[in-house]
Amino acid sequence: MKTYYKNLRDYVTRLEAEGELSRIKSRVSPVLEITEITDRASKSPGGGNALLFENVEGSEFPVLTNAFGSNRRISLALGCDNLDELAERMKNLLDQTPPQTMAEKLKFIPKALSWSRYLPRIRKFRSPPCQEVVLRGDDVDLSKLPVLHCWPQDGGRFFTLPVVFTKGLNDGKRNAGMYRMQLFGRNTTGMHWHIHKDGSHHYNEYRKAGRRMEVAVAVGTDPAITYAATAPVPRGVDEMILAGFIRQAPVEMVKGITVDIEVPAEAEFILEGYVNPDELRTEGPFGDHTGYYSPVDEYPVFHVTAITHRNNPIYSATVVGRPPMEDCYLALATERLFLPILKTVMPEITDYLMPREGVFHNIVAVAIDKEYPHHAGKVMNGLWGMGQMSFAKAILIIDDEQYLRNGKSLLKHILNALDIHEDITITDGILDVLDHSAPQPLYGSKIGLDATRRITGEPPRRSRIQKKEIKEKELLARLREEDPAFLDLRKIFEDTRNPLILVNIAKDRNKNSSHFIKKIVSLKETVGRGIFLLYDAHIDLRDNSFLLWKAFNNTDPSRDITITENGAVIDVTKKGPQDGHNRKWPDDIEMIREIRERVDSMKLQF
Repeated sequence: MKTYYKNLRDYVTRLEAEGELSRIKSRVSPVLEITEITDRASKSPGGGNALLFENVEGSEFPVLTNAFGSNRRISLALGCDNLDELAERMKNLLDQTPPQTMAEKLKFIPKALSWSRYLPRIRKFRSPPCQEVVLRGDDVDLSKLPVLHCWPQDGGRFFTLPVVFTKGLNDGKRNAGMYRMQLFGRNTTGMHWHIHKDGSHHYNEYRKAGRRMEVAVAVGTDPAITYAATAPVPRGVDEMILAGFIRQAPVEMVKGITVDIEVPAEAEFILEGYVNPDELRTEGPFGDHTGYYSPVDEYPVFHVTAITHRNNPIYSATVVGRPPMEDCYLALATERLFLPILKTVMPEITDYLMPREGVFHNIVAVAIDKEYPHHAGKVMNGLWGMGQMSFAKAILIIDDEQYLRNGKSLLKHILNALDIHEDITITDGILDVLDHSAPQPLYGSKIGLDATRRITGEPPRRSRIQKKEIKEKELLARLREEDPAFLDLRKIFEDTRNPLILVNIAKDRNKNSSHFIKKIVSLKETVGRGIFLLYDAHIDLRDNSFLLWKAFNNTDPSRDITITENGAVIDVTKKGPQDGHNRKWPDDIEMIREIRERVDSMKLQF
């Protein structure tokens, strides 16, 4: 399938034709209600439908959500039958080598010309679509836009799908990134530039020079532009070229009205303005893609000098929270599209997987073609030094990519292969700013797991520990003899080398995580072998996806993993000062009952 969407409304038309769009005609509020409806659609089988809210309280503009939230829709959005097709196009581009002979040079000319088709083009329109309506000065009023208040503890309303355009002060290169923006007033927002992002790099250049920085923001772009703004392209690479490559047609750009920045001509809304050096304001909290609230912090202030938009524009937004949600499919697109690029740097990699429960940065499973001793360690360290992959908290290495196709088979393979005492590497490095489990922000411990087969030159794994297997009820009773605060227990993968033993515990001021870990370790002769995972009292030990999400989010490897004679104990509970964790632990994102009941009463079909 070759599909070219000129703008967002082209894509909406395609979604409706494919039966992938539900129009919500009931009157809904952008405060919490749109989030609750979108969350239900996102978590329904197959990701539900894209949603177009046509009757939004406080605004004349419709709101589009969940536009990318399924395997089918992310493929439709990026103009392919499946994401591997797009990856193959990337591979073919990378495989083209510089010509050597005259004949090769002649053959190379049309290829080079085809690449130029992807470069963005600056056009001069009498009235560009994105500037059909122009509002300046006192006419600028961001409150007229249907900006979402997503979750109950959010600090306010947030633009959640803005494509933010900046230019480097030193090199003049364009960057397009996606950074949430909290609505502060009729003409001001926050600008949530994480410290590791390119937008923040540009801002720091202007701040050091003491100069005001121009910014333009597009809301409601065609799918290729929206995706490209989320993609982890190297610094200095124009995301609009990537968008052109995806859509196989150049992005048409026009000059802003009040800023010297080019913006997509077909965007629904454009916000123009500036950021002053060293002007910061408290922003947050915000219910983030981790499923937790990101904390309050100081971020730059964006002053809006003009709002331009199409006639009858569509406001696009996304809602993030505990997976699965729409952003999981954007991450899947990145996983597939960037595999050929990853292979050019590390050709031994055959495939990889970023499980959605790991919320992008917490775990990556990598399959390699293993050739020499400790090859897995070489790949781990290489990835930890490479771009966005450097934020990965856990890297798992296997040498049979078939396990990446099925999560249960992958986990079983790991549990059978791992020698807990030999195959784990714990180190330190940078972490995503949203990682709340580390003792401090931005860096902490990481874990590498080598589940590859042993080859010549590597010592064999230890023999499987022979221990009498203890049934769930008997094991729980034995633990409760030590302390009744061991509440419930579930054993899974009992036939593997390292069975998992999931345990609910009731922590309090007098009983921290260490208390329960010591109890388990002291029973080494009677509890049998296995990996214990300690969960808080309220966690459902039968919800597998929820358990994985908690494990990936709540664990600092150096603090929370205790290796025992028979296996390991992993503390997956919420941490506090009593556990030696002095950072504020964020709350899980949950919708309030009043909103759930209100949406129930709407009896929506989507």
